[in-house]
Amino acid sequence: MSDILLSTINAKWIHPSLALRLLKANLGALEPRCEILEFALRQPLAEKTAPILAARPRVLGISVSIWNHTATVELLKALDPVWADEGVPGGAAPRPIIVLGGPEASFLQPDAELFRYADYVIRGEGEIAFRELCTRILEPAPTAILPKFIDAPPVDPALIDPGYRLYTAEDLTRKLSYVEASRGCPFGCEFCLSSAAQWGRLNRRVREFPLDKFLGEMEILIARGARSFKFLDRTFNLDIERAGRILEFFLERLEPPMYVHFEMVPSRFPRELREALTRFPPGSLRLELGIQTLNRETAARIGRPVDPERELEVLDFLRRETQAIVHADLIAGLPGEDMASFARGFDRLWQVRPTEIQLGILKCLPGTAMNRHIEPFGMRFNPNPPYEVLETAVMPPEDLDRIKNFARFWELIVNRGVFPHELSALFPEGVPIFAPFMALSDRLLEQFGRNWGIDRRDLQSALK
Repeated sequence: MSDILLSTINAKWIHPSLALRLLKANLGALEPRCEILEFALRQPLAEKTAPILAARPRVLGISVSIWNHTATVELLKALDPVWADEGVPGGAAPRPIIVLGGPEASFLQPDAELFRYADYVIRGEGEIAFRELCTRILEPAPTAILPKFIDAPPVDPALIDPGYRLYTAEDLTRKLSYVEASRGCPFGCEFCLSSAAQWGRLNRRVREFPLDKFLGEMEILIARGARSFKFLDRTFNLDIERAGRILEFFLERLEPPMYVHFEMVPSRFPRELREALTRFPPGSLRLELGIQTLNRETAARIGRPVDPERELEVLDFLRRETQAIVHADLIAGLPGEDMASFARGFDRLWQVRPTEIQLGILKCLPGTAMNRHIEPFGMRFNPNPPYEVLETAVMPPEDLDRIKNFARFWELIVNRGVFPHELSALFPEGVPIFAPFMALSDRLLEQFGRNWGIDRRDLQSALK
């Protein structure tokens, strides 16, 4: 039994939470009194409640994201009556002090259902604020009672323990290793939390972890057996010299099946960055490029800097000159962009053939500036996570439903790369793909009655 239990519900078992490890690593003298307990989204509810009750913590901290918001409410609802009765079969389970944090908890309205079960909510980066709160709870001093909502300012990365030492051997050898060399984003794209005004402040400053210390930490992780490094930096290639040093570090140490994953700004690919990327062997480099839209007017409307020609040229370079696995994102349902404009953008992106095109539906995340477009552009969003757009003035519900179905079959047929021969026969090189693939996805939905749980052989047969 530990006094402090840190928990979260991860999207999948292979996704360990760096946030929990950061909180534990920065508890100072309280760290030995803290335990981490992680769950996966698809785990049965009883497999989540039982370990928490058995742990009997005095403080329960839970990290909440857009993807586990609903599951976290479900978890807290199930625990609440047990704690209220102060008992479970076989022994007492006193109610702990419940502290919520994470990106979702940071921007919800105070009357959100999630907060009914919380004693405290830390809004912002919690490494210091959580330590101070736990110190007050576990070693009470005669000071004023803290407010329920605690606003935590951005931390100085140089002053915190990055928490990598808390990855277990199983984490490093069987799961993704999440790391971060910097925090923040200089841009203000209005669909993203980088546009969220944090308690009256809009902070677009990028903060960097001391590079030599960071590379030393990576050296230790490699020595311990880490093989998959997924960088959380939103703009890894913002500082080209710094990015170059990190790339060279991994190039010197890459041994199959090791790989690194970076999210990069698609318009910042100078010569020296390109040269480094060409030297990564097959399978060792994964890049995520947020294209989002190729419509200049739409991009300007949401505060996103865009240069479609340059971005497409970068993607073409990555395809032709590197061995990188390239994941490019597009968003459907942006304010003022209709089906025809979205289709043109998709076809332009298809021409340069990134490894994957991830087609997403616009979300109106709490706290973001996307709210200001709702009335002028006739937008209606689902009020529940993940807050997807349901319709706009130029994108009716039936169009968005068709795009969602398109996205699902695109993932099954194209992104997974399991039907290369069928794909090349159906969609020859140089031919626009959006309209014919939309027709195909409509037909497949009608044929199977669903876009999930389809046997691969049945799907392959339907493509012939």
